[in-house]
Amino acid sequence: MPRHNEDLAGEAQAAVNQAAPPAASQHHTLKYHLLGPSLTKSGQDGVDQKKVSEIIYNASKGSRYFNNEENKDRNLTVKINRILAKKRELERVEAQGGLKNDLRKADEYIAELELSRELDQVLVHMDCDAFYAAVEELDHPELRDVPFAVGKGVLTTCNYHARKFGCRSGMAGFVADKLCPGLIHIPLNFDKYTAKAKEVRAVLERYDPRFESASLDEAYLNVTAYCEEHDMSGEDVVSQMRAEVFEECEITISAGIAANAKLAKICSNINKPNGQFFLPSDRASILAFMRDLPTRKVNGIGRVFERELDAIGVKTCGDIYAQRQYLRGLFGEKAFEFLMSIHLGLGRTNVQPAEEHERKSVGTESTFHDMEDPTELREKLRWIADELEKDLERTQFKGRTLVLKIKLHSYEVFTRQFQPPKAVHKADDLYNFGLQMFEKIEKEIPGLKLRLMGLRCTHLVSMKKGERDFFGRSRQTSRGSREPSLDRKASSGELDSEGWQKWPDEEFEAAARLEQQDEMEELERLSQQDPHMPSEDSERKAFEVRKHDNGFAWRLLLEEERAKEEAENRARNPLPEQWNCPICSVPQNADERAFNAHIDACLSRQTIKEIVHTVEPVAQVASPVMLPPPSTARRKRGRPPSGGGGEGGGEVGEKRARKAFFA
Repeated sequence: MPRHNEDLAGEAQAAVNQAAPPAASQHHTLKYHLLGPSLTKSGQDGVDQKKVSEIIYNASKGSRYFNNEENKDRNLTVKINRILAKKRELERVEAQGGLKNDLRKADEYIAELELSRELDQVLVHMDCDAFYAAVEELDHPELRDVPFAVGKGVLTTCNYHARKFGCRSGMAGFVADKLCPGLIHIPLNFDKYTAKAKEVRAVLERYDPRFESASLDEAYLNVTAYCEEHDMSGEDVVSQMRAEVFEECEITISAGIAANAKLAKICSNINKPNGQFFLPSDRASILAFMRDLPTRKVNGIGRVFERELDAIGVKTCGDIYAQRQYLRGLFGEKAFEFLMSIHLGLGRTNVQPAEEHERKSVGTESTFHDMEDPTELREKLRWIADELEKDLERTQFKGRTLVLKIKLHSYEVFTRQFQPPKAVHKADDLYNFGLQMFEKIEKEIPGLKLRLMGLRCTHLVSMKKGERDFFGRSRQTSRGSREPSLDRKASSGELDSEGWQKWPDEEFEAAARLEQQDEMEELERLSQQDPHMPSEDSERKAFEVRKHDNGFAWRLLLEEERAKEEAENRARNPLPEQWNCPICSVPQNADERAFNAHIDACLSRQTIKEIVHTVEPVAQVASPVMLPPPSTARRKRGRPPSGGGGEGGGEVGEKRARKAFFA
């Protein structure tokens, strides 16, 4: 007997009610959550993660960080129960003959995606092995055979000896000490790591001058052209590149070789450290590879999304297909598209320098000890506005929308946004509009106590002055890029400004990065609560960790290098000074006599235009009524001509009689 909507509503409510906080002994989901976002890091295969989770659980229990993670886990459990209740409802509809349209749309989308599959490119993802630790070993050879980590409050990385104990990046330092007694901590030295990264980049440029730096220690390359020019396979090219990096830079790298960037990144983690993995570029091999791949191995699926997928029965990428009719209803359109591309093993094939990627926002935020004094909070907001102005000036953007972000002492995060009457980039405007939003939050939350504050500009408007076009007009120029293939242009997906198909991966990958960044911040706070760990200058150290240990910060360094190069080029080859014509806005050479002559010519043309516009209406009234052009359509035999006698002619005559003779 079919159930009614009231039954379904009751079932959904029961599922929500079941999401009460579990007992401490039953916190299996929380224990898994506390393992952190870097659980999939290499070197963890032989580690007893259950033991690691117990140590982290007991070490952090009772802290505000623990309480916050417990609340997040409880809320996620409630959300998952709602997802399961909704899925049961969809299954009931399907059992009664519904969801056929959803299934058909899913299959049609899969067929469209298949048309966009490219198998003729050789994409490489290279990742330096324990990069910070490897660089430190060059200066301290005695560390090669002992477990050590880089970073104190929070580990930014650790060598493979330490990883055997369960230590990894993004872990609180005192927790790592419990896992590995005697673990050596080395302070961070970003200048040293940046210098070594530049050495590695010099080698990569030989294989792909337009390689894409994803972070300080990883990059994407398209070596298709190199393979063709040197008549080499992708595997041989990567082996040669890795050997050159080791010979010239004295560090090892691991690499993945595949038909697109997504697959290459997954493959680079398979034979770590100091190895490579090649995935054949044929559809059957790719689908077989994805079928048994755990969803967490895919870049863009973090702990939260992994748990949601696991709850509905999607543990591997091969499980996605069987659930395709439910995914759009459960997670939305973008998640559906993302998951379908994962199931098929599809991804982008365009690789370009990171600094050329379109910016979506520019922001600055600061983490600090609990602060509740209104004056101090306003001073902090002013400092953030000043820093944001510097970033906007450096990137040459201003924003149409300003976003304020705050994190309470209880780790709750709130954001507010405001659209100024014009795009802003000056510190005074940023502070004044930010203050308006902040004062509203103060009224909403009495006794406001914060640990983080940030400002971000979105809906960006460029302030750059581009090169001159053929007519001397200013234009924005995009740097040289590879020509997109005709197949990709013709595909049904959305295209970017250069003709490449946009993949839905970007938002999910960005969300995963933000999840990891938030985790680093909160772990830094947890480490400060431990009495055995030093807390002096911890905020600045945490800021430096977040600043350099993600792709966005590496892009900042690359943008600064590019700006420096462009400034040097302009100094060597200065553009001739030009003045904009006040009439036509076309830049002219800075010659007074020629500029005045041009203005006179523009004024003459403008006068003629005005005369023409004035005379045109008079000419239209005085001109005789023009007959319509003869029709090119073939007339039916026997029909009288227009205007003649007969019934048809009478109708035309009537229509013409309604019009005035003159226009």
